[in-house]
Amino acid sequence: MMYQIFKHVVATVVFVFASVTNLFAQQPGSDDMLNQIGMLKRLEAMQPDSVGPKYQLALASLNYAITNPQAPQTEQVLAQAEQTIGQLAQMKGADQSDLCTLRGFLLMVRIVQDPAQNGRKYYLDVMQNYEKALKLNPHNQLAQELQAKFVEGMKQATAQ
Repeated sequence: MMYQIFKHVVATVVFVFASVTNLFAQQPGSDDMLNQIGMLKRLEAMQPDSVGPKYQLALASLNYAITNPQAPQTEQVLAQAEQTIGQLAQMKGADQSDLCTLRGFLLMVRIVQDPAQNGRKYYLDVMQNYEKALKLNPHNQLAQELQAKFVEGMKQATAQ
């Protein structure tokens, strides 16, 4: 029992540290983001049955991929994110709204990587994932923000 409490405290400290670091970093570099992903992978490996580390790992991976869509590491990071999202989907404690948000974000990254090929292919799926996320939890701020950015980006793309 004490070990479980210790694991929870360590996870909380790491999440707080990662969040504060992320908030105060003005423009995190590619290497900083990859280091954060590595840290989250280690945390996730220490707590394989915990939803929180998996969610944070997937989110950090997708954030890296959206800001570095053509980087050499992006495909590997995206594969890891997709695998992690799949693992989350199998877990009882996973929030379905968060899962839909992550799925939509993953497909949004694919569109950013190759808008001409993937835009039409994934557009509807992205919108459906964000709409479902918001239907399940209207207060899901990440889903609201990503949906707004996606709609704005698509409007700009069609205006050009």
